Amino acid sequence: HGCVSTGIITDAKAQVQRTRSEAAEFKFNYAYECPPEIIAKAVADRNQVYTQHAYMRPLGVAMIIIGIDEELGPQVFKCDPAGYYVGYRACAAGSKDQEAVNILEKKMKKPDDAPHEELGETDTIQLAIGTLQTVLGAEFKPGDLEVAVVSQRKPKFTVLNDDEVESHLTAISEKD
Repeated sequence: HGCVSTGIITDAKAQVQRTRSEAAEFKFNYAYECPPEIIAKAVADRNQVYTQHAYMRPLGVAMIIIGIDEELGPQVFKCDPAGYYVGYRACAAGSKDQEAVNILEKKMKKPDDAPHEELGETDTIQLAIGTLQTVLGAEFKPGDLEVAVVSQRKPKFTVLNDDEVESHLTAISEKD
């Protein structure tokens, strides 16, 4: 499992630390990894409580949680500061997130009669990097970008090294 947080850095650190603690407690109590949806629901519930009382400042963090559920497979959830969470096939958070979501919707949309087809790991990574390049209007170098992957093949949150990122950037530029 892993997450990406955007917003106020101190709030993000506190939220990630508490979420890690809750996930570790779940694993200790139930002897298996906490499913991503349970983590997302806990984060959303906590965020929602902060909106109910005038003496509590809501956390200024949007969090995307990714992981592999043992029964349902890969999952992506987005939690907002208001306490709302929802699962996605692809999503974005942060500045220019709506532009990124529009691009992802166009790329992920299938015709009504077409069967649902999953993207491979390489295609998914290149779609994410390509979307980021398009939205920001920039060409990236490997040192400008940090890419992390959770997949069926590698269920641990894995950060790609510069050589792997370079190979994906080269493949994207060759497609154009």
